[in-house]
Amino acid sequence: MKLLEGKVAIITGASRGIGKGIAEVFAKHGANVAFTYSSSVESAQALEAELNSLGVKAKGYQSNAADFNEAQTFVEAVLADFGTVDILINNAGITKDNLLMRMSEADFDQVIDVNLKSVFNMTKAIQKTFLKQRAGSIINISSVVGVSGNAGQTNYAASKAGAIGFTKSVALELGSRNIRCNAIAPGFIETEMTAKLPEDVVKGWRDGIPLKRGGTTEDVANACLFLASDLSAYVTGQVLNVCGGMLT
Repeated sequence: MKLLEGKVAIITGASRGIGKGIAEVFAKHGANVAFTYSSSVESAQALEAELNSLGVKAKGYQSNAADFNEAQTFVEAVLADFGTVDILINNAGITKDNLLMRMSEADFDQVIDVNLKSVFNMTKAIQKTFLKQRAGSIINISSVVGVSGNAGQTNYAASKAGAIGFTKSVALELGSRNIRCNAIAPGFIETEMTAKLPEDVVKGWRDGIPLKRGGTTEDVANACLFLASDLSAYVTGQVLNVCGGMLT
């Protein structure tokens, strides 16, 4: 059974990592996928080809979700190409980790712009469409760090906690129009980025997780699938921790 048959999903930052995992699972469940990428043209083209081979329509757009006008232009292009949008996944994100005493203003501002301002930009850009059709599911990718904080990540934690506050407020504002907004807070997810870390560091992280393993991008994607589909028709304003029990 394909849970997203004929739906159109926008996913920001999908050329690799969690975004790519979401795009793949959504396409397998029948969703047409419009995604953004920042610089990795080859990865984006490869993903576009992979998704199209699954029998859905998929298209990558080089667009910066942190720029208000670019977000508007991107959504207009998707509506022109796909006709409608049913699901928005705000996934674009970066880290610029450092202790507060060593963190530059630029590193703070950039993380807030990419991780939090982009959520505002994209939600604002799609809101009119969702209101008109009186339906839509918005899923914001937060982090366990946004729930519990983390030393050396004041900028990242602030951006991800902000996304949770934004999620809850949008759920209250738009619920009467049958528009749902939820957040997912992934824990330690093993991606191309974590593959570059020393094995002993990764093992230390795994040992501290109750399920004794890092999460996969598919673990996060499956949670998104639930929140994007009609299975979660009565779920809004919630934060789903996908973290192997790191937060209980």
